[in-house]
Formats: sequence, structure tokens, C-alpha cells
Amino acid sequence: MAIVPLVERLPGKAVTAMQWKPTNRQCGLLIVLTVAGALLLLPKANAASCTTESQMTAAQRDAVSKAARSMINDVQSGDVQALRANTIPAVASDFGDIAAAAASLKPLVQHATITVDSLYGLDASSEPAGAAHTEFFCGAPLVVFNFNNLPPAKYGLAILHATGVPKPQQIALVLSETAENQWMLAGFFSRPMIEAGHNGLWYWEQAREYAQKKMDWNAWFYYQTAAPLLVPVEFLSSPNLEKLRQEADAIRPAALPGSKPMMLEANGSTFAVSAIAVTTEFGGLDLEVHYVPDSTQAAQLRDPVAAGKQVRDLMSALLALHPELRTAFHGIWVHADQGDTSIYALELPMNEISTHPVNQPR
Repeated sequence: MAIVPLVERLPGKAVTAMQWKPTNRQCGLLIVLTVAGALLLLPKANAASCTTESQMTAAQRDAVSKAARSMINDVQSGDVQALRANTIPAVASDFGDIAAAAASLKPLVQHATITVDSLYGLDASSEPAGAAHTEFFCGAPLVVFNFNNLPPAKYGLAILHATGVPKPQQIALVLSETAENQWMLAGFFSRPMIEAGHNGLWYWEQAREYAQKKMDWNAWFYYQTAAPLLVPVEFLSSPNLEKLRQEADAIRPAALPGSKPMMLEANGSTFAVSAIAVTTEFGGLDLEVHYVPDSTQAAQLRDPVAAGKQVRDLMSALLALHPELRTAFHGIWVHADQGDTSIYALELPMNEISTHPVNQPR
């Protein structure tokens, strides 16, 4: 079955204003967007109005696009103060996260070609002040935005692509229109468009192939890699992305760590694996594994030789259980964690990791 390019957006998590922790250079908003749980709900009579790019007048498109491009020019030139000057006061007063995100993004997009991928106009100007929820239903296929405690105003969302550089980026700007008809920044978001040389559609296709071969661990992590590459933010949703999530949920390995750790046995030692994810920190697509050492293991980590053996044992035990991982990933990066701190970390390519006899997780 062919994969349709994702012009709609990824479901997100509910958060409240000014409480959101930025991830992937996604920075806090005066207003925080969340996605309605059901994608195909009929619009409510009191929903605020959404205007897609094709429904905007030329003047409306030009105004939002021009404002967004100006802000990205500030990012490209490293002029954080200019960016802050064009930010609404409630966000400008706590600008640290956006400043840091813009600074980290600058070297990636400094020489990029900026194009406007899509625009949305979100009109909540007639909504009652203090409304707990404001919903927008946009276009077809349906895209749903759900705001909590949204102040009455007109808002715009500009999604831009920075290409022609080694690490192309997708950037989303939430804009708020002032009484003087000026568009100002209310939120700043960015994500890569490519990881380890491939885009989201490629990872989705590979995930489906792994799923057909019953290589569920490979499929799961490739689905997880695909989703953020296909959308710039978490607060946009679509039936197409819901399909991706359903496919991923259908093959989700039962042994993945979550509310409980995954227990691995190796050479008489038990490892409590707290998390497994994907990273491209070292260029290639690696598995990133976190475990919580017990007191004996923590003491061994003070000795470089013993520490290296301990982590290699964990890697080997994981690959013995799931040898398919060797075919899908460049290597494994293991972190031994105490609280929020990594006390030891080691990354090895797959060809340097031996395989122990299979040990069953408990």
C-alpha cells in the first residue's frame, strides 16, 4: 500500500499555557495548542474559524508570510534581539527558551533557502474571554487544533522549510495579530526533515517492510523515527498520521520498557533497562539504551575496564534476544543513569558487539 505524503499533522499531548517543556527546539507559547482526540469529529457550532492558505486572500497570505520570513531571517543572522522585539510581550518576558533554540538553529539554517510550506489563519477574535477550550477545524482532510484558555485574538501558523543545507529543517511559527494589524511571534518550533540521510516517508516504508517480515523491534523504532520527520510540531493532527500510529501500535513489542523496566540477564548480572529510543548523535542511526545500575554495577562503573565490559554485556544480551536489530541500526549507545545524570556512556557499532547466548527478559 502506497504512503500518501503528509500534508496534515501529528497528534500531540495536552499541555497548559506556559508549562510546556521545549523539545526538538520547540519553545513555549503564550497560547498552547493541543490536538483533539478524535480526528473525524464534526465541527461544533461554537468552534472558532480556521482559514487554510488557499482560502486566504493574497494580502492575508503575504502579511503572514512576510512576517514569518522576517523572523527566520533574524534566526539566520543570529539577531535574537530583533526576534524578541517582534515577539508578543507575554512570551518576550520569558524569552530564554526561544533565544536558545534560535541560537542552536542558526548554524543549521544560516545558508539555507527558506520556503513557505503552508499557512493557516486561526480566528478566535469572537470567542468569549476566559473560554476553557477553543477548537479549530481546518480544511479537508480535516486538521484539528484545540486550544486551552486561548485569549480572543487572531492567530496565524506559518510552516517553513529550510533546505539546500546538510541538515534541512522544518520550522513552525505561531503568530499573533496585534491591534495595529502587526503579526508578532507567539511560538517557535523546529525539527529536522532528514535523519541519517533519509526522510520520514523512507522510514515509514522501511517500518512497513520490517513489520511484514515480523521484525517488530525494527519496525517499531522506524515508525518512531518517521513521525517527527513528517511534521514540524506535535499539535497538528491528521487521519494520515493516525494511520501511522495505528500501524505502529499494532506491532509494538510487548517487552519494551515503559512503566516498568525491561530486565536483561547477562553473565549472572541483571540489567534494569529504563528506556530505548533512536538517536543520530554520532551520525548513523543508533539505538540509545538507558539502564539504572544497581549498587554493585554502579561500583564497577568506577573502573574503566569493568565498566566497558558491563556495558558490552548489556549490548550483547539485547542483540542476543533481538538479532534483527543488527540489520537496522549502525550501533548502540548505552547510558548508565543515576537520577537525571548519566554516570557512564559508551557507543559501539554493531560489528564490535559480540552476541551472548539468548537471555530471557523477566
